[in-house]
Amino acid sequence: MKYSVKLLALFYLSCLSSLFGQSENSLQPVKEFSINSTILNEDRTCLISLPDSYHDAHNNMSYPLIILLDGATFFKTATGTVHFMSSRINRNYLMPETIIVAIENIDRERDFTVTKLKTKRPNTMGGGNNFLDFIEKELIPYVDHRYRTLHHRTLIGHSLGGLLTLNAYMDEHRNFDAFLCIDPSIWWDEETMKRKTEMVSSSCLKKKIYMATANQGEANYARNKKRHDRLYALLNSKSNEPLQFKLEYFEHENHRSVPLLALYNGLRFLNNENE
Repeated sequence: MKYSVKLLALFYLSCLSSLFGQSENSLQPVKEFSINSTILNEDRTCLISLPDSYHDAHNNMSYPLIILLDGATFFKTATGTVHFMSSRINRNYLMPETIIVAIENIDRERDFTVTKLKTKRPNTMGGGNNFLDFIEKELIPYVDHRYRTLHHRTLIGHSLGGLLTLNAYMDEHRNFDAFLCIDPSIWWDEETMKRKTEMVSSSCLKKKIYMATANQGEANYARNKKRHDRLYALLNSKSNEPLQFKLEYFEHENHRSVPLLALYNGLRFLNNENE
């Protein structure tokens, strides 16, 4: 609990430093843009945050890219955390300065699930692969064309967004380099997830992934923590080399409170070359 309070304090201090510790030139406004997707047949709204140094005079640097799911929910938390960890103003240098693109939601069940479950009511489930195609074939090229990006992409998702992030990790055709899954809902169509895990390609297992597990109480222990532990063990059994996979359990955090701590710990792990 002391650790959680300390990290929360650091986060809020980071937000204050963003307001009062920067010059006018380093205060970059948040931008919103809309992109028409032919894959999804709709317009999608995104938020983008650029590093403090992006518009510095004579700066031609390129930056890694984070794609953030549930964008409207986690954009401020993620940008504050990344700023605290990377900005030269804070001098932490725990990760490189990074461009963040956050996708606002239209239909989470459709976009974050790759299988369709049978339900009594009509549903739109199972559009996750189309949504990943939109990110890789339309959104990222759009951002690459307009901003100075490196070819290093991290996907971050929570809950059903974490499930989609995990599915992207286990899909050898996806072009992300790192994955941050926050309390992913792997109870969704568990049999399909199990088959996917058993058939995962060795190329997927070479990528770096961090997964956070929240404490959802004794009633949900089997549904959540036990499933996460089993998935981690099964993936480890598929590799002849140590995985670049960190699973972390947050005993004092629930499904709603865990994202802040998981973002910080996950980004530290993903950006530490010694882990």
